Amino acid sequence: MCHYLLQQNGTLPSDPLQAQYDSWLALVDHLNIKAFVNLTLADSVRHGVQHLLFISGLGGMRPNTLVLGFYDDCLPKDKLIESSLSATESTDPLNPSRDFEQPALYRFSYLRGSSDRRDYGEFGDGKVLGPQEYVSIISDAMKMLKNVVLARYFNDFDRAQVLLPSSLAKRVVYVDVWPVNLLRPDSCSYVDTCSLFLLQLACILNMVKAWRKATLRLFLCVEEGRSVKGSQAKLGQLLKDLRIKAEVHPVPWDQVVALHWQRQGGLGKNQGSHSPDSATDEVEARAIEEESEDDYVNSFPSNATRVSDDYLAAVNKLILDQASPPPAVRFLYLPRPPADTRRYATYLHQLDLLTQDLGPTLLIHGVTPVITTDL
Repeated sequence: MCHYLLQQNGTLPSDPLQAQYDSWLALVDHLNIKAFVNLTLADSVRHGVQHLLFISGLGGMRPNTLVLGFYDDCLPKDKLIESSLSATESTDPLNPSRDFEQPALYRFSYLRGSSDRRDYGEFGDGKVLGPQEYVSIISDAMKMLKNVVLARYFNDFDRAQVLLPSSLAKRVVYVDVWPVNLLRPDSCSYVDTCSLFLLQLACILNMVKAWRKATLRLFLCVEEGRSVKGSQAKLGQLLKDLRIKAEVHPVPWDQVVALHWQRQGGLGKNQGSHSPDSATDEVEARAIEEESEDDYVNSFPSNATRVSDDYLAAVNKLILDQASPPPAVRFLYLPRPPADTRRYATYLHQLDLLTQDLGPTLLIHGVTPVITTDL
């Protein structure tokens, strides 16, 4: 478990991190988990995350996955404070406020969400980092060979309502998995490193005691002219080899793919985005053709400038249309950020449109192989 403070140690009379350790250790005890606690001091969020990625863990137990909340305007909910208050509430009806005077087990800074606070954020919305720095953190983690998970809409996730035994008895809980890069229809491969990592995380969630009765739904995107039964059988065999139990649902998406720039006249056409010079197009086209298949699937070259909002809205609607009944959580493929840092805002905008109103969603990108069938 890691944390950082946005300060510089040279201007402070003492180390402010020392006062934080007790709160974090108390949180580890409260959550009943095994964890290393690492704190660092940095002048920016990006540098703080870099420090923690370098120093966290011990030996072979160094973490390999970075989990971030999604960068949007949804207000975060502090479930830790809520649980702390409920745990300290008095059961004595004659003196209900007596226990509120007890100090909390852990004390952390307040979350954003109130414009009358003095620390309303340098961006005017309570945030301490901008979209450029946020995407830079994602890119830095992938360069350091860390898997990245972005969690969106989990402020609306009600674990008690979804996983209570009484709720499970009345309905089936679904976990939807889309292990394909939806921003690149030409890369519909379910066996690249990122897709297999996504499948592994969904399987691990299904193995947790509270989620064992949940059903995995795996969606297979197919186009006209391709053998649906053949693709479904191949994917089914892969799941059998990996010992993953899941329902496979073929999803025709010809009308969606037709909106992608690759199907609308190639590189020269771009709906809803600025079109680069033709000479630049030719250079980028040659570069794309020369890439190996594996790099082509996992990378995000020039796609950020050409994927239209109409295509992203259509993909978002396609995902929503398959949600019957709606899932408790969705697993989606997270593409790499573009190499051009000027495209970071566009990249974040595309992720925002892709996951709009999907409910609790995990965007996942894996960088190292995690599955083998050699044993």
